[in-house]
Amino acid sequence: MIGYALMNVVLANLNWNNWKEIWKDPSIQLQFSILIGLIFFVFALTKITKPLFISLSGDNENNALKKLVWNNISRMVAPLYLLTSCLLAVAVVERFAISSQELIRPFTSAAGAWAAYRLISGFIKSRAWLRLVAILAFSLAALHSFGLLETTIELLNLLAFNVGNRRISILDIMNGGVILLVLLWVSSLLGSSGEKKIRKLPHLPPSLQVLLAKILRVILVFISFAIALSTIGLDLSSFAILGGAIGVGIGFGLQKVVSNLVSGLILLLDRSIKPGDVIEIEGTYGWINSLRARYASVITRDGKEHLIPNEDLITNRVINWSFSDRNVRVRLPIGISYDADPREAIKLCLDAARSTNRALQNPEPKCLMIGFGDNSIDLELRFWIDDPSNGVGNVRSEVMLAVWDRFKDANIDIPFPQRDVHISGFSPSMLSELKKEVDTSDSNPS
Repeated sequence: MIGYALMNVVLANLNWNNWKEIWKDPSIQLQFSILIGLIFFVFALTKITKPLFISLSGDNENNALKKLVWNNISRMVAPLYLLTSCLLAVAVVERFAISSQELIRPFTSAAGAWAAYRLISGFIKSRAWLRLVAILAFSLAALHSFGLLETTIELLNLLAFNVGNRRISILDIMNGGVILLVLLWVSSLLGSSGEKKIRKLPHLPPSLQVLLAKILRVILVFISFAIALSTIGLDLSSFAILGGAIGVGIGFGLQKVVSNLVSGLILLLDRSIKPGDVIEIEGTYGWINSLRARYASVITRDGKEHLIPNEDLITNRVINWSFSDRNVRVRLPIGISYDADPREAIKLCLDAARSTNRALQNPEPKCLMIGFGDNSIDLELRFWIDDPSNGVGNVRSEVMLAVWDRFKDANIDIPFPQRDVHISGFSPSMLSELKKEVDTSDSNPS
């Protein structure tokens, strides 16, 4: 910042052919001495007082707003000291009829730009926005130092064009752009704050929270553009024809996009799908991470995030495992041998389900005999879980392993398919000859 101010001074006020004569000017020497003294004074004062402000910000760990305020005050200590000292120096020097145009005033402009940059940077974290703020602040300071600020403003005001009956200058567009950027930044802050407040409402469903947050952001952005356009001087009613043309273009060229947007609003309004729900659609099983304007983010058990268009969630068949109740019943088919006691097997299956942590005890597990199969007595174990987002296959596997261990201890067999082959239509002599051939092949394996 100091180098910037000195550069402005050199470029604006020094003539390289006679700089030695200018440096001998007592006014220049006095101003330079004052600036050096101010720099050392501000440096020492900052070193002494800044730790006090930092400690005050540390005392507000539980209050985020107070902590933010004190952090920004600690950041502004040095710029404010420097700007205040420069303004006092200008007043004192001019009080004694000494010129301050050569060094002190340009340095004061740079100090003001530095203070403005530090103040705004406390609320903006984006580097792109900070870079833009720095360019604007120091450009204005440079023009003011050169004495070109008013000339530049007049030139930008002369460069103009007509929109209908309205004359719009480059200066109007720049003013509107700056106002729009400021309003969008304020809208972002208000939107984030409003979204946090909405999410804290106790009796508001998650889907309605998302809808209200989106509506709030859209309204804030619309108001920002409306204010910026009115600042430029444009009549908003003149955009009616353009809006109609854009609507026709959207209707033909962006049907899918508009369909997804409308489908997203329908999903938020009817609350059929909301963040946190466990759904299954076209073989994709996972839980809703977020609902966006165009798509829904679904995270599967594999950690993959599927972006499913909102239209598919409206038109396709969707299984919502947690729509009205997060309790899900898991069915587990089990077969036992005909030699086993089905009543004992049912008790062991129920004991296996009760021993699993994720299986609920209320509603309690049930095990029923549902039929006599070709190779086994068919049982079905049914139990409930209340966390389908953690997966169904893993709890099913855990219960099956518990059943396996208990069946092993009780010597209950789980049969596999078997077939008995009965050969008919052969005479006794043919069977005797076939038996001899088999015995001969067994005795001569080579």
